[in-house]
Amino acid sequence: MRELLRMSTAGSVDDGKSTLIGRLLLDTGSLPTDHLEAVDGPDGPDLAALSDGLRAEREQGITIDVAYRFFSTDKRNYVLADTPGHERYTRNMVTGTSNAHLSMLLVDARAGVLDQTRRHARIATLLGVPHLVAAVNKMDLVDFDRSRFSAVREELREVADRLGVRMLVVPVAAKHGDNVARRSAETPWYDGPTLLEHLDSVEVLPPDFGVGRLRLPVQWVSRPVAGRRRSYTGRMAAGSLRAGDEVVVLPSGARTRVSAVDTLDDGREVAVPPLSVAVELADEVDVGRGDVLVAPDAEPTVTRELRAQVCWMHPEPLVAGRRLLLKHTTRTVRAEVGALHDRMDPRTLAELPAPDALQLNDIGAVTLRTAVDLVVEPYARNRDMGAFVLIDEHTHDTVAAGVVREATDRRTAASRGEEPTWRPSTAARPHTGSALWLVAAPGAPDGEEVALAAEAALLAAGRAAYALRAGNVRAGLAADLGDSAPERAESLRRTAHAARLLADAGLVVLGTAADAVSARSAAGVVADGGPAARVLALQPGEAVEAAVQRALAVVGGEAERG
Repeated sequence: MRELLRMSTAGSVDDGKSTLIGRLLLDTGSLPTDHLEAVDGPDGPDLAALSDGLRAEREQGITIDVAYRFFSTDKRNYVLADTPGHERYTRNMVTGTSNAHLSMLLVDARAGVLDQTRRHARIATLLGVPHLVAAVNKMDLVDFDRSRFSAVREELREVADRLGVRMLVVPVAAKHGDNVARRSAETPWYDGPTLLEHLDSVEVLPPDFGVGRLRLPVQWVSRPVAGRRRSYTGRMAAGSLRAGDEVVVLPSGARTRVSAVDTLDDGREVAVPPLSVAVELADEVDVGRGDVLVAPDAEPTVTRELRAQVCWMHPEPLVAGRRLLLKHTTRTVRAEVGALHDRMDPRTLAELPAPDALQLNDIGAVTLRTAVDLVVEPYARNRDMGAFVLIDEHTHDTVAAGVVREATDRRTAASRGEEPTWRPSTAARPHTGSALWLVAAPGAPDGEEVALAAEAALLAAGRAAYALRAGNVRAGLAADLGDSAPERAESLRRTAHAARLLADAGLVVLGTAADAVSARSAAGVVADGGPAARVLALQPGEAVEAAVQRALAVVGGEAERG
């Protein structure tokens, strides 16, 4: 199989990206004859027109959208993302560079390094692009002056030093092909490789197939065949997976084994990145979209607070306290900006501390707090598990791209005493509190109706009681949560913690749950070092009065055991 290198262009407006791409296509013989004829003119082909596909791009002479071009050499195949240089379209540059092995910076030999050049170089390193090469273009317009090239090369090396990367700098004249695919007689003072020679020699790092670092974000849950277990589908992000492997479901922590793996390839027994797979599990565990299957001996971080680097791409400034949607792998959650730590100066690449806001196209470090658990890894270790986008929850516009720098695992922090832990009340109370979760089967009485009737009966008997109605929780405690599966789980967790506090104060708390699994989960939160908690299943055809009496019998027994 021929090796594939993904690359992107970057730089400021009018640096000649489109012309250079046209030259690469032409000199590698990757242009269909009809395309070449369509742009042929009296002075030769208009190379820029070969890659400026949108009418607005041709009219304005700028690149607006990301255009993907394909060419090949004797050594390898290339996918090239032609990204915009204009500051207004920085978000498109982020998109085109996100999966690149190499980013090619273009600099006009006359203008030298500009702010947008530095910004694009920083974004490329932010996105973890392992290789950068700079083409000092339009050398013909400065008469191939060696001293001018040396001055621009020093500027680029300063940028590379500030970013901590290596960068080859090549003098080119894309219009005439100098040092693109052939060595130029106009630059006898340059002894480095041509641009294409360098592209052919760059090492493409293989994907991470590490056996001990399985990462499979679940995208969809289905039951494709009646009578068979549910299938959990997603795209492999790291590691490998085969039938019989033990896995952990995060963030819940449930452990099980893989009973079957389907890769749509009958001859394949082991799934590796970037394959999309369907997995069956040996046990009936609770797995939903956004959960991640991982290897038990190499678990990533489960967190609600992370420090990240973001590129802000919206005209309205980003300030601390703003609420957004955060999309990470297959999970979208609500998040709040906890703090702005620094902002990059595009002229010096220095990090300016404690900014009041991030403006359009600013790059800065922030702390984000999420409403529910996220399973993350630093971007430097795993691109899929360390990248995210921020979305405006009202307009649904993508307003930022970000990468995870570090995060504190909630489980580790709790074990070290860094997170608040449950401390029951020591005050003497006339009654011991407890919690009861009601689950209604189809045809059974309504759970909230039973809870309210039981509450009234307990109050009449002199017991402090409270029916924890779902509508009240949604109106306040869980008002920031939506209706996705992870957010419903978080709403249940918050409700259970509220029940534990009320029961600790001596109340009998009556709650409802959609199913037995949810009810047991909520009861477990209450009873984990706290008051007693039970689950009561309401029966089909059962009268409300009978259900109330059964509920009173359960909570009465709990009170007696005190």
